[in-house]
Amino acid sequence: MATTHQSSTKQDILEYLLKHSQATAFELAEILDISPQAIRRHLKDLEAEELILYSTAMQAGMGRPQHVYQLSSLGRHRLHRTASERFGDGYGDFAVSLLDTLAETVGHDQVKSILQKQWERKAQEYRDRLGKGSLQERVANLVELRKAEGFMAECHPVDSHDSSDGDRFILMEHHCAISNVAESFPSICGHELEMFAAVLPDCTVERTHWIIDGEHRCGYLVQARKQQLQE
Repeated sequence: MATTHQSSTKQDILEYLLKHSQATAFELAEILDISPQAIRRHLKDLEAEELILYSTAMQAGMGRPQHVYQLSSLGRHRLHRTASERFGDGYGDFAVSLLDTLAETVGHDQVKSILQKQWERKAQEYRDRLGKGSLQERVANLVELRKAEGFMAECHPVDSHDSSDGDRFILMEHHCAISNVAESFPSICGHELEMFAAVLPDCTVERTHWIIDGEHRCGYLVQARKQQLQE
């Protein structure tokens, strides 16, 4: 039982570092609600496995230097692999093979049309399931739908100094359930952006981060349209 708990805590540490880029031992202890001594033991184990790295940062005032931890490339790879196993990326291999076969059989233009129809159907399904609540409620529901489909998704409100900007949210996906499909057919990512825009027709949706470009997550800025606010 203790081994399972330790494994879970280590996984929590890795996932936190994936989402937040870096953290100190004190921050991790507070977030995960365990003692600093216990968190340091976990960090030492993760260092030994070469899953994390640290740099030294000076504290303000007279405090001692602190270690700031972040994922190593091995840790990032391990975490994505774990997520892939958890969410079943084996289906992605089948999808790539199927799309390759379709491209050879009917041509790339037909495959593009098929993918277009697919995202349109998915957008309609999402819209039906999101309901007609506030933008915050709909984005939160969208996150839950994406998580159920294997995307490590979350959303955060974005503060704005201009009240006329309306509600703004950042939608993040730290693990892409179709990443191997997107590598072979990158147009799928373009469809995803169009799909989110169709799901939230009263909003503008802009891509802020993109795994295909070498970043560690996909991100979208969702903002209520100003004309909708004025009506």
